[in-house]
Amino acid sequence: MSKIPLNYGGEGGGNRVGVKDLTGIARRLREHSTDTERHLWRHLRDRQIDGFKFRRQQRVGSYVVDFVNLEKKVVIELDGGQHALDPGDKIRDEWLKAEGYKVLRFWDNQVFSNLEDVLETIREVLLTPHPAPLPCLRRSGFAQAGPRGEGR
Repeated sequence: MSKIPLNYGGEGGGNRVGVKDLTGIARRLREHSTDTERHLWRHLRDRQIDGFKFRRQQRVGSYVVDFVNLEKKVVIELDGGQHALDPGDKIRDEWLKAEGYKVLRFWDNQVFSNLEDVLETIREVLLTPHPAPLPCLRRSGFAQAGPRGEGR
């Protein structure tokens, strides 16, 4: 979740705002990343973890998440001390989980002091198959296209 104050009544989309507003918020968050976000981004960008693509400060529904892999629906949130008891984080996590996202939360100090374990945890989650794969939807007798455009 974002670490900079915003003029939309919350941080990083903790409160719901319009889609256009979220795009601007995400852009500002990318421009004003925390040291922790920049440090982890150096290791997530350019498909460095087994070829998986991550986006940073990305809109997902009515929220902006720190990092997301859309293919595997994995969200990564970096938390400083201000998130210890934030009820907005729990509400957002529940919404993301209901939408099929796996939410990983790491404390800022974990990223700096134990980066290898953080990256390995992310890698393991990306490589673990979804426990209940979504059914293949069929329309008019044709299989719906897969994530890379191929039929299923």
